[in-house]
Amino acid sequence: MGTERETGRASVTATGNVQVSGAALKQWRRDARAQALAVDIPIEEVDWLLRELTGLDHLTLRLEIFRDGAELSLPLSLTDLTDLWQQRVRDRVPVQYLTGTAPWRQFTLHVSPAVLIPRPETELLIDLALAAAPDLLSSPWADLGTGSGAIALGLATGFPLAQIHAVDCSPEALAIARINAQVYGLGDQIQFHLGSWLQPLAHLRGQLGGIVSNPPYIPSQMVQELQPEVAQHEPHSALDGGADGLTCVQQLVRESPEYLRSGGVWLVELMAGQAIAVAELLHQNGSYREIQIHPDLAGIDRFVLAHRA
Repeated sequence: MGTERETGRASVTATGNVQVSGAALKQWRRDARAQALAVDIPIEEVDWLLRELTGLDHLTLRLEIFRDGAELSLPLSLTDLTDLWQQRVRDRVPVQYLTGTAPWRQFTLHVSPAVLIPRPETELLIDLALAAAPDLLSSPWADLGTGSGAIALGLATGFPLAQIHAVDCSPEALAIARINAQVYGLGDQIQFHLGSWLQPLAHLRGQLGGIVSNPPYIPSQMVQELQPEVAQHEPHSALDGGADGLTCVQQLVRESPEYLRSGGVWLVELMAGQAIAVAELLHQNGSYREIQIHPDLAGIDRFVLAHRA
């Protein structure tokens, strides 16, 4: 009929999809899972890649609900899938960058190597902000170093009456954050600003109900020692916090009081071992009260929260 052409085991349809046999896909999945086990990659990532790039659902993959003789219409061939999976196995490219997506709270976020992959522990920043600010529901909030826009989206849904200001020094990161905001209908509630930390928000001095940030906090000498998925692929500008890891945090401690309203929330994420030092910086500054350290789900002191005095 002229609607498809043979390409070895697969055929390309007029819609651009590729016909793949169920037996071939089943074998591909099993081989990929074996490779994952051999190099200490979670085997769940194989199905993550397949779900995001082929549209097959979790149950179908887990139970292998495709008959050996069946033909599946997929948007890319097993050769293409193999090329991508080898980037994960050989080059340690994070699966989030291969699929272009990362789950975070109720969102599925668009990501690329221009932004840090949002971590599950960072989700707690939103819960801490909501618990700390019952009287600041309509005040403007700032997400400094927004990256993919994850925190800004979380704040926007948690504070639906508030204007959220998302700041990043990377145009590429802001472009991704804007896409994520538009996907979830939050493009009007979130304003995006290109610049360094609080510098683009001069017009909001004394008005912010909260400042939330997941800043770079890894000491410079440790960045290359991180797992290869991070050290080789995630943006170092979002990781490297200077000699002691606290260069950016110290700036936020100094500058935030000028921007926060009385009682406003200051909330940052840190690495293990930094919380006590940051709490002391806040205390020494003299502009903060109710300084608190909060653990993540693993019990690591991960967050420091304070209120503008």
